Amino acid sequence: MTSTPVADRTPLPMAPPVLGRNIDYELFMDCVHCGLCLGSCPTYIETGNENDSPRGRIYLWRAVTDGRAELNETVRHHLDLCLECKACETACPSGVQYGQIIGSYKKDMAKLGPPAPMLNALQRWMLFNITPSASRTRMALAPMRIVQKLGLDGVVNTLAKVLPSSLRLMQEIIPRLQPGHGRLPEVLPAEGSRRARVALVTGCAADAFFPQTTLATARVLQKNGCEVWIPRQQVCCGALHYHAGLVDEAQRLATTNCSAFGEGLPGGAGSVDAIINNAGGCGPVLREYGHLLHDTPMAEKGAAFASKVRDIHEFLVELGPLAPQHPLPIKATYHDACGLCHGQKIRQQPRQLLGLIPELQLLPLAENEHCCGAAGSYNLTQPEMSRQLGERKADNILKTGAQAIFTGNVGCLLQIDRYLRARQAGLWVAHPIDALWASYSGINPLQRS
Repeated sequence: MTSTPVADRTPLPMAPPVLGRNIDYELFMDCVHCGLCLGSCPTYIETGNENDSPRGRIYLWRAVTDGRAELNETVRHHLDLCLECKACETACPSGVQYGQIIGSYKKDMAKLGPPAPMLNALQRWMLFNITPSASRTRMALAPMRIVQKLGLDGVVNTLAKVLPSSLRLMQEIIPRLQPGHGRLPEVLPAEGSRRARVALVTGCAADAFFPQTTLATARVLQKNGCEVWIPRQQVCCGALHYHAGLVDEAQRLATTNCSAFGEGLPGGAGSVDAIINNAGGCGPVLREYGHLLHDTPMAEKGAAFASKVRDIHEFLVELGPLAPQHPLPIKATYHDACGLCHGQKIRQQPRQLLGLIPELQLLPLAENEHCCGAAGSYNLTQPEMSRQLGERKADNILKTGAQAIFTGNVGCLLQIDRYLRARQAGLWVAHPIDALWASYSGINPLQRS
């Protein structure tokens, strides 16, 4: 019997993974390469490189999917540089679902290696294990709260200069932290006649960094005749995981939330009129729970949950807000968070609420829909481009001469505050609901500081 040659026993090399098969190929074909998206894309505006534009990235990922291009470091860099701000979807006359296309890339990358591979192990662990938990984030911020209370910020900032760049970057993001509100009651009664019963999404990082905004949101709802229910078992919305391609983890979080809010969903014992969210970056994912859970046993509940989700600005305008009485005599401007204006098409409602405040003058902001560079974890994964966009946003804000800048998303608040602090601008950086509550309550934060 003839023996098999040694060469024939050598294992065959593994076939390269098949990429881009997790979406309908026709989504690529919707793009007619007209270029109308170019002027709306923050990264293309900064680099002038076609590969950093929406149509360029669509072409790159399609070429990889077709096997016409290798998924090398250069291609990955251009795809990773995307902010996922969806400004291109707003600008596109053909209705290209760019978010689905770049999401296809992120899902495949999560299968090939760790999510956010440009981060080190510590950063990645903190991003996906600390940030999605309000309690763990509060614990992580506790030392900085003490430092700020003792007035040792300057010492810490000096010491931070010798930290590794990754840790220094995370330290620079931390704003001036306000006192926590403690654990809110599970049910807060409406003031006056009850006009609605709502459930409140308190969030994770948003509640940890800006507890005053969570409290203001609940109080504003009460003031407007809403009974506010705050489910105890709610968790992170899953946006960080979802945008990193970690779909299974995002589904787990969405499932937990659907169960936590189950009583308030249609058919539940205490059905609510709306599920209120005050973080612009979380809203688009909360509204996609039906899609996110479509292939799971929670599909029906996911769709029911999504149908109830309302951004706080949107809900108040629909309800008919109570006019605030206390003047707030300041000049202010407003930045459109991408998750609000592009992800949820909410633009006028925040301005309408701010317009109700006596003596508040709202000034126009150049490039108000231009991404500030926060974009979820983007300020960690792409620090250089994030810095360019953050400085550009700060420049535009300072040119207005405003004393305050309002925006409806936690990431934008952190990013804008960071780059204004770097210039010692001393502006009040806050959520529009903080301003509305100041006018309801008569407590002007600028006068207290």
